[in-house]
Amino acid sequence: MSAQDKKAFVLRINPQLLTELEHWAQDEFRSTNGQIEFLLHQAVQASKRKKLPKTSKKDLDGQI
Repeated sequence: MSAQDKKAFVLRINPQLLTELEHWAQDEFRSTNGQIEFLLHQAVQASKRKKLPKTSKKDLDGQI
């Protein structure tokens, strides 16, 4: 999935939580956006509400 295939939206987030996510993303060599998308993808898969297509690591890292 390319960056052109993704939809942008505004996210309001607690500054402390954002800082934690930024550090976590750095630890896993992802962008902050990629980390948030990765975590959301995992949560949806874990909930078993919707089966998502498998994505490559590159897609989840949010690299352009």
